[in-house]
Amino acid sequence: MIKPPRAGSRRDPRHAPPGEVRLIGGLWKRSKLPVPDWPGLRPTPDRVKETLFNWLGQDLSGWRVLDAFAGTGALGFEAASRGAAEVVLLERAPALASSLEATRLRLGGTMVRVERADAMAWMARCAPGRFELVLLDPPFDTDLAAPAAAVAAPLVCEGGFVYVEAGAPLAEPPPGLVLHRSLKAGAVHAQLWRRTV
Repeated sequence: MIKPPRAGSRRDPRHAPPGEVRLIGGLWKRSKLPVPDWPGLRPTPDRVKETLFNWLGQDLSGWRVLDAFAGTGALGFEAASRGAAEVVLLERAPALASSLEATRLRLGGTMVRVERADAMAWMARCAPGRFELVLLDPPFDTDLAAPAAAVAAPLVCEGGFVYVEAGAPLAEPPPGLVLHRSLKAGAVHAQLWRRTV
């Protein structure tokens, strides 16, 4: 007897990722990004992405941005599309990193750099104050949001932001950051934290 797939399992079509997502603003508006069928990969919903970039302002000209758990790269490429001067996409999985690099080449994203790396280890080595924005959307089935936010907090300059997307809101503020904006959309909790000093 064949058992039906469990809700939330990789093969359950009700929870399968879309085959592609679109960038919603800027230079590459309407460009499509592939979404591989990968465990834990769950692209940021369009409504949440649109709200985030409304919070940040539509023009990120000159910003330095880190997308620490890049996955599809939807957040990092969106930042680049809106004028960011430098976007670093970190992705540990070789297949996903290769997909990100292919997308970068297709879009002509000279301001984007893809690094195959463990996000936590990379951020722990990074110089403080290096970025205006750090984007954190770790795999949904992990408990990485809070530790990742703590490691990311020193990486943003004064006035800079750390965005955290997870299945639950952070219980404690990351060190040196204050909550700037937050929303809940379905199972997604999104929080934008800001360095004020």
